[in-house]
Amino acid sequence: MTTTSPNARALAALGHDARLSIFRLLVKAGDDGLRVGDIGEHLGLAPSTLAHHLSVLVDAGLVLQDKQGREVFNRVDFPAMNRVVGFLTSECCSGVTVRPSEDAA
Repeated sequence: MTTTSPNARALAALGHDARLSIFRLLVKAGDDGLRVGDIGEHLGLAPSTLAHHLSVLVDAGLVLQDKQGREVFNRVDFPAMNRVVGFLTSECCSGVTVRPSEDAA
């Protein structure tokens, strides 16, 4: 299965415990974001593992990275996050019409 739509890519990226934890930590950090080392320290992730998961979140359009000197700061792309949440909730409680199935007999 390929995930080509932005919403599917974002949801697929969040479908891993480590990436979901990284993303939630960055949401808590707000617009300032966190350095890669700070994320690893908070979550106990090895640098190579963390780099892989951050790369997936960046590729999915959910996390932005800014290099400041030797350090890389990671922060949530809040407009992208809000688009995904909006996609999930846009038709909330609008109702569904269920068509009766034809009798097989």
